[in-house]
Amino acid sequence: MSVLPMKRVLIAGLRKDRKKILEFLQRQGVIQIETAASEDDIFKKQDRSQASAAFRKNAALSEQALEILNVHAPEKSSLLSALDGRKELTREEYEKRVEGRDEGTRRAQEILDLGKQYDEARTEVPKLESQLVALRPWMNYDLPLDFDGTKKAAVFTGSLPGGTTLEQAEALLGEYAPDADDVDISLISQEPEQTCVFIVAGRKHENAVRDALRRMNFAKPPLSSMDPKKAAEELETRIAELRQRQTSLEEQIRGFEAYRDDLKFMSDYFTMRADKYDVISGLAQSRSVFLVQGWIEERYADSLETALTSRFDVVFETGKPGEQDEPPVALQNNGFVNPVESVVESYSLPSKHEFDPSTLVALFYYVLFGMMLSDAGYGLIMTIGCGLALAKKKNMEAGMRKTLKMFLYCGISTMFWGFMFGSFFGDAVNVIATTFFGRPDIKLPALWFEQLSDPMKMLSFCFLVAIIHLFVGLGALAYTDIRNGQILDAFYDVVLWYLFVGGCILYLLTMPMMATMLKINPLPAAVGQVGKWMAIAGFVGVVLTGGRESKNWGKRILKGLYAAYGITSWLSDILSYSRLLALGLATGVIAQVFNKMGSMVAAGKGVVGVIVFILIFAIGHVLNLLINALGAYVHTNRLEYVEFFGKFYNGGGEKFMPFAQNTKYYKIKEEV
Repeated sequence: MSVLPMKRVLIAGLRKDRKKILEFLQRQGVIQIETAASEDDIFKKQDRSQASAAFRKNAALSEQALEILNVHAPEKSSLLSALDGRKELTREEYEKRVEGRDEGTRRAQEILDLGKQYDEARTEVPKLESQLVALRPWMNYDLPLDFDGTKKAAVFTGSLPGGTTLEQAEALLGEYAPDADDVDISLISQEPEQTCVFIVAGRKHENAVRDALRRMNFAKPPLSSMDPKKAAEELETRIAELRQRQTSLEEQIRGFEAYRDDLKFMSDYFTMRADKYDVISGLAQSRSVFLVQGWIEERYADSLETALTSRFDVVFETGKPGEQDEPPVALQNNGFVNPVESVVESYSLPSKHEFDPSTLVALFYYVLFGMMLSDAGYGLIMTIGCGLALAKKKNMEAGMRKTLKMFLYCGISTMFWGFMFGSFFGDAVNVIATTFFGRPDIKLPALWFEQLSDPMKMLSFCFLVAIIHLFVGLGALAYTDIRNGQILDAFYDVVLWYLFVGGCILYLLTMPMMATMLKINPLPAAVGQVGKWMAIAGFVGVVLTGGRESKNWGKRILKGLYAAYGITSWLSDILSYSRLLALGLATGVIAQVFNKMGSMVAAGKGVVGVIVFILIFAIGHVLNLLINALGAYVHTNRLEYVEFFGKFYNGGGEKFMPFAQNTKYYKIKEEV
């Protein structure tokens, strides 16, 4: 377990070589470049944010064009294509593709324009269709819907609430406009939602009729300067034209399918250029020279110096971090440990006063995960699936490879604990033997014990794992203190707590009630006496030293008593590990339920029963694996972050973020 040593680096180069030097550093991806802290009369910073924004705009343009192309011409890919990683380009291939950047930008803009036209046509169709639907009740009306009458007659065309009959409408008009004796109402159509009518009245009664209709909730139809039939025909023609236009635009977009890789390259190219100009904005530069300052991993310093000085006229200097420096953090571990580096990073990277806890995390992470899932069948699926993916996808990204390796080791651990507890897809061996072969005597024997049959034994084992895990965390605190020269702190904060907590545990294990509850043999009384005096010594020591930063003895004792009260947190921490039992039981019980469901349906039904059993078995166990694997992942992280890290680890380190190719699709291969 190690944090890679870092060196400060200063590179001074000629400004005429700035572009080539920065592109070279970006391809190497080994230097974290810092923004220049200050300016003077000679060295100043240049604001290149506008150029960076322009490049990011072009990158976004390429991404948007890709999205449009993928909608209308989906890229053919396999289920595992997401594991392929970025394609590698040689320096020569990269330069050749760069030559077509202007053409690529033009194509992206053309795809964007076509996509915009397609969306406009697509969104216009529903609007026209809704207008067409609104016109259908008026098909029997042969006048323009906006016709309002002649010089002597006023015309009202519209609809009344659904269910209104012609007789009811006439009666209401007579009630609300009693003086209007020259009104004629005609029915156009009647539907549950509305009653469409045509009303003619003398001009002298126009206002009275209008007021009456308002009180009757009269609604005007969609206005049109032509009769409904002609308006509907025009709408249908327009809809057909738009659909044809959609088809034509979609075919034009598909015509760019051959340029999909070019669009991907353009997205990466402009992203890299934007990143480069962001860096340029933070560099100190004179008229002839520019300076690059930052951090480099010590292992790459000599090789990068050789590569740079052999290609360019540069000054390359490195130095050790100062006392006030906070160098960025990069971790380096062996193949068994590095998969859990992402777990540590998700919490926080170690500060310069701490060590990398990845090895300790790995030792317990796989064990805890396996105990929570604890089914050999599920572990076998995880192991085979992750193993095949790792073997076949050689170009996989480093982060994804670490994740799959982590779940590979978790799968092996799950297999181990599954056989220890006699679980292989639950009790599938016994159920299959009983249902299809009439052999209830056949079952997978547990190499240790069945946790479903003896949960208290499993709970006792969980508490043992908890004590070991937490005590190792406390030991890690002692290691950190001793490494930092704080030997007395190691004694006060670790040894005394070992005595206090360890003594309490030994004393409790001599009590018959506790032994009966945990189903273990009680320890001898002599061990209890030793444990009692250990606990007393630890308690006194914690009380006397828990508030040692205070010079006032009264405050010191009070703070010490409060520190000793922390023994209660140890109890809650240990009880938290009962989740190992809970998740293990949940996995086993749910697996057995699906097996039972399958056997009940399949019993005595021959080949059909076998097929049904296989379907229930496959669907049920896939769901159980996915749900409980997620639960095991979440709760394993929780035990590491809260209980384990809470004993010794604070973190706070800044991740090493080198100036590199932050691309999605391609990476340029160039050896130092």
